[in-house]
Amino acid sequence: MKESLSATQEAEAQLLAQRIAQAAQDEFLQIARTLVASDPASLFGAAEFQVRDAVLRVAAKAYQEHLAQKKTATRGVV
Repeated sequence: MKESLSATQEAEAQLLAQRIAQAAQDEFLQIARTLVASDPASLFGAAEFQVRDAVLRVAAKAYQEHLAQKKTATRGVV
């Protein structure tokens, strides 16, 4: 992965980040609710796994958002 992006790539990354944040808003709220509802003694255990599951759903949505902008269909040969 390149560390620095061109101006065009950076603009694309900023837009993608906004789309990911919007798509994952429910998961972020679930993470926050889980953390707020947990006392310090129970943060590692069931709450940790709930947060991990939500983060994995965020990652899946990130891929979905990115791939939705790409052409994935191939044309048939005539």
